[in-house]
Amino acid sequence: MSRQQILIVDDEEINRGVLKGVFEREYDILEAANGEEAIALIESSPNIVLILMDVVMPVLNGFGVLRYMKRHELQGKIPVILITGETIEDSDDQAYSFGVADVMHKPFYPHIVSRRGKNIIELYQNKHYMEERLKEQEKAIREQEKKIRENNEFMIDALSSVVEFRSLETGEHVRRIKYFTRIMLNYLSRYFPKYGLTPEKVDEIARASAVHDIGKIGIPDSILLKPGRLTAEEFEVMKTHTTIGCEMLEKFKNGEEGDFYRYCYEICRHHHERWDGNGYPDHLAGDEIPLSAQIVAVADVYDALVSHRVYKEPYANDTAYDMIMNGECGQFSPDVMECFKLAKDDFFNIVEVVKLFKFS
Repeated sequence: MSRQQILIVDDEEINRGVLKGVFEREYDILEAANGEEAIALIESSPNIVLILMDVVMPVLNGFGVLRYMKRHELQGKIPVILITGETIEDSDDQAYSFGVADVMHKPFYPHIVSRRGKNIIELYQNKHYMEERLKEQEKAIREQEKKIRENNEFMIDALSSVVEFRSLETGEHVRRIKYFTRIMLNYLSRYFPKYGLTPEKVDEIARASAVHDIGKIGIPDSILLKPGRLTAEEFEVMKTHTTIGCEMLEKFKNGEEGDFYRYCYEICRHHHERWDGNGYPDHLAGDEIPLSAQIVAVADVYDALVSHRVYKEPYANDTAYDMIMNGECGQFSPDVMECFKLAKDDFFNIVEVVKLFKFS
């Protein structure tokens, strides 16, 4: 294994010789007589752990090397001790502004240079070790969070699929709702920055959309599977799937309520609310309706229109789109409607792709 290297940069050979004698027993020594030679060695030598450098040199001085290191973000990776004959305070300030580890003035004592140099090498190596450990820990945490997120999504999708199969649906409804929701959220994020939708929020809301109908587990078969129009009394029972779902979520809740749980709850309870207050269960109006639920409301209505149900045949894409835009399915947020317009072709494509795979 190659030994660690120390680069000594000084146009005076005698100075390089003194410094070399201090460190050569423990380190391989590289020597440069000016800044250009130093840069060439920095570029070609991966094991440099310390640079000892003069300031005043021909061709390129020490500050020229420091500027190069700053451009290439090397200050935090390779410590530099400037050893200079300059005694002007401004020179020291300029050196520290470049991120040098230490400044020593000539004439110097070899044993002091040795002690400072070794201390700085140890300090930087400990710093690098801690940084690497933190990166590894962050990576492990991200992987663990990803695994937990995937497990949660699997369980949510599985639970939601129970509702679909019980409703005699195809099993694709939840997946399409997630696609539609994500598409509209991406348009909303791009064209309506006032909502502050980050990629993380878009992802969480799209995943949470899968739970919108889990409360239908608690609806009797005689109502859920009725192949015709519901009576007023039956419809009141059907409407309770929003609150039943929230009761289920409350029972599943484990620990503190994070954003993902909040989105699940909002969507489950409020995806049948309408902008004019004529929805249910709480008759919220306007911006009282959580944004997550506003988006899923449109996605859910569109998918219900273009899909087969026990009580109806599917509408054509254009017909479903026009029905929503004309207010036949309730009133929605103007901003959400703008995003629905932008997403029109995306929605159509998803429906057609699903049909293609279904019948292929």
